[in-house]
Amino acid sequence: MNSTQSSPIAFFIIQGLASLGEKKMVLFIIFLLAYTVILGGNIMIIYLVRTDPKLGSPMYFFLHNLSIVDMIYTTVTIPNMLSGFLTEVKTVSVPGCFLQMYCFIHMSVTGRALLTAMAYDRYVAICNPLRYAAVMTRPVCLLLIIGAWTFGAICTFPNTSMAVQRSYCGPNVVRHCWCDPSSVRLLVCGDTQVDSIVSLSFALIALLTTGVLILTSYILIGVKIAKMGAAERLKAFSTCAAHLTVVSISYSSASFVYISYRVGNFSPEVRIIVSVLYSALTPFLNPMIYSLRNKELRVAIKRAFCRHRRLTAEPQNTQHTVLTAKHSTHCPDSKTFNTLS
Repeated sequence: MNSTQSSPIAFFIIQGLASLGEKKMVLFIIFLLAYTVILGGNIMIIYLVRTDPKLGSPMYFFLHNLSIVDMIYTTVTIPNMLSGFLTEVKTVSVPGCFLQMYCFIHMSVTGRALLTAMAYDRYVAICNPLRYAAVMTRPVCLLLIIGAWTFGAICTFPNTSMAVQRSYCGPNVVRHCWCDPSSVRLLVCGDTQVDSIVSLSFALIALLTTGVLILTSYILIGVKIAKMGAAERLKAFSTCAAHLTVVSISYSSASFVYISYRVGNFSPEVRIIVSVLYSALTPFLNPMIYSLRNKELRVAIKRAFCRHRRLTAEPQNTQHTVLTAKHSTHCPDSKTFNTLS
């Protein structure tokens, strides 16, 4: 490994998708809309969990934290990519590049660790329902959250610290839309074989550890469900359908990205687009999947809209009676909500 030296490069140039020409504006609009949906959907989930007392279960506590991670994960990369579409040359300072690299990897691993914690939560809820409240206490949930963030930091620090210690003598063009570790590594002056091995090792640790734990949880859940009756089986499956859908999409898309990076007949532009789509796919779909497949969350959204409509209607005293009649038609009362929940 090279000795630690100050880099003669003051900044990196993010090449992005400059070769696409006018097509960049089409991608700019697509990813701007996607980023808006990601922010809006995840902010909605965070708001609902924080304000609705009926969403106080551990599952929504984990979902709340997953939404925070998804927002940070996409905010680290997509805004920079969008600004690159609008400028001729997109630059980033060397410290800024490493900070972006660290946050990107950390949020990626932490998100998978949170999905693992959610899988454990579903395992306890289905396989040990009578002990669920005793097992999934608030301190246990906080411990799982801290563990997820710590696991993300452990898997991120070696890769990033080695990148920081390297010398970069040019060219300073990063062939990606952000400071992707493998793309930045190509700019190192010297042999990077050890860096590549360390990076791949911790990536495998992050993927295999979380993947095996999630798979084990669902194997045990499947064994338990197989012993249930038809009605209980349907109810049990509905409690983990949204999480299972998100996990399947996340790991299948990660596998596709891995394959695309190692198939020689894919152009660099296609690989970058695939990587960008992967980074935005799960945060984009998470709010939609949980909103569509989770009855409690759908009802919570209705409650939030009804509360907002009542609050906006209160100052309008002259039309209070008419508005109240309308609200009673479209917004269920508390008893109805309790029945739906």
